[in-house]
Amino acid sequence: MKLKFIGLTCLLLLSLKSFSQNKNFYIFICFGQSNMEGNAKIEAQDTINVDSRLRLLQAVDCADKGRIKDNWYTAIPPLARCTTGLTPGDYFGRTLVANLPKKIRIGIINVSVAGAKIEVFEKDTYQSYVANVPGWMKNIIAEYGGDPYSRIIELAKLAQKSGVIKGVLLHQGESNTNDTLWTKKVNGIYVNLIKDLNLKAKKVPLLAGELVNDDQNGACAVMNKIIATLPQKVPNSFVISSKGCTCSPDHLHFTAEGYRLIGKRYGETMLSILGYKTTELVGQ
Repeated sequence: MKLKFIGLTCLLLLSLKSFSQNKNFYIFICFGQSNMEGNAKIEAQDTINVDSRLRLLQAVDCADKGRIKDNWYTAIPPLARCTTGLTPGDYFGRTLVANLPKKIRIGIINVSVAGAKIEVFEKDTYQSYVANVPGWMKNIIAEYGGDPYSRIIELAKLAQKSGVIKGVLLHQGESNTNDTLWTKKVNGIYVNLIKDLNLKAKKVPLLAGELVNDDQNGACAVMNKIIATLPQKVPNSFVISSKGCTCSPDHLHFTAEGYRLIGKRYGETMLSILGYKTTELVGQ
């Protein structure tokens, strides 16, 4: 009887170990509005030679692509909803896998809502914002169960069964242009993420990208002055430059080339935080 008990205990420990976190599987949460969702058309170079070490935790069902939500896939774009385009997350991830040791895998979670203010991600007050958004935006929000923040948490907790959350990527602000409370709102969301996922802020940086820059006549470039102050509100945060990142004719969204460049900058910043240097260039 005693030997049987020991045997069962060993089996239980082996079972628990098989479902434990892989410390070499780095998970990154991406959220924001249309530029993080991905607006530019995905080109051939963006879908070929995607390293299988770069993974996507699917946020919504995409039957036409053979993807089911809550499952891991090789991170071939789109990384957000089924009909979205190229996102900073694509070349962020590619830059990391190209420059990190082969034993390390990268996992991407992307929950973004085109056109939405940062308020759509506020844990306790999002309902009042969502109640007044246009129908097309409500349809996007509905794909995330009506509550984008909660969907981030659901996916992140699922991801934590496989790996370790290493950072949060944000690209948002066009709909909050000139909002001097933006940094406070972002901090509130970040603090909730850290708390709800049982993380340590010192170990999970927040990377926030600038909007289309002045040098591209960005329609909301003035917001970059507010984004620049984010590290004053969130100590472990970093602002990613959009200088030189080409944009579409609306001067709100990046071109595919622009997404590749700002994505690489997100990646280079994260590599530096992790203690690595960029030794291999990825896609131009």
